[in-house]
Amino acid sequence: MARETAIEWTDATWNPVTGCTKISPGCENCYAERFSERFRGVAGHPFETGFDLQLRPNRLRQPLEWRRAKMVFVNSMSDLFHKEVPLEFIDRVFDTMEAASWHSFQVLTKRSSRMRDYVNNRYQTQSAPSHIWLGASVEDAAKKSRIRHVQGMNASTRFLSLEPLIGPMGHLDLTSLNWIIVGGESGPRARPIQIEWAREIRDQCITAGVAFFFKQWGGVRPKAGGRILDGLEWNEMPSITPARGTLPVAAE
Repeated sequence: MARETAIEWTDATWNPVTGCTKISPGCENCYAERFSERFRGVAGHPFETGFDLQLRPNRLRQPLEWRRAKMVFVNSMSDLFHKEVPLEFIDRVFDTMEAASWHSFQVLTKRSSRMRDYVNNRYQTQSAPSHIWLGASVEDAAKKSRIRHVQGMNASTRFLSLEPLIGPMGHLDLTSLNWIIVGGESGPRARPIQIEWAREIRDQCITAGVAFFFKQWGGVRPKAGGRILDGLEWNEMPSITPARGTLPVAAE
C-alpha cells in the first residue's frame, strides 16, 4: 500500500531512500530527522538507525503495485539527490517513475545542481515525462540559485517548495515554473513566517500566471496556525497535470 499522508498537496509518499544530512538553514529543524531519531536503537523498527542515510531497494517497485492513480511525493524522509545516493540507484527510481505513468511523482531536492545534471544527462534529447514533477526546496532569498538550477533542467513540470519559508524571497524569476508551494515551519523550535513574505510570493505568482499553493502558517504543530491567507485557502495546482488513468488491466 502507499503510505498515506497529511501533506495537503499530495496523496501518498514513497521513500526508496531514507535519512539525510543538513545542507542549509532550512534543514535546521528538519521534521523527518526529528521523527526518525525517536526510534534510533529500537530493534526491528524501520528507523532503527535513526536518520542515517539508507537505500531501500525493497521499496523500489512499490508504485507499480498501486492500482489507483496517485499524486506521489518521492522521498519525504530523505533527498534523492544526496551525494551518497549512487547514480545507479537514482536510475532505478526514475525507471519506476517512468513505468508507473498513471501516477504523478513529485521529486523535491535541496541538491538542485545534482538534480539538474542528472536530469539533463538522462533526458538529453527530450524533456522528462510530464508526470514526473521536478522541483527544489528554497527557504529564503540566499538560496535562489536552486531556482536557476530547476529552470535549467530538461523538465516538463517544474516547481518550488518555499518551505519552511524563513525569510523574504524578494523578486522571483518565475519563468518556466509551473507551481509554487509556500509554508511556514512547524515543530517545537519553529521560526515564524511573516505574512508579507507570503503575500509577496502570491502576488508574483498571480502576475506570472503560476499556480500558488499555501500549505500552512506552521507553529508548534503543522496545522496550529491554519492555512488561510487573506481570507482564502490557496490550493492551486499546475494546469498541465497529465490525465491520470489506472493500472492497465493486463498488468494487474
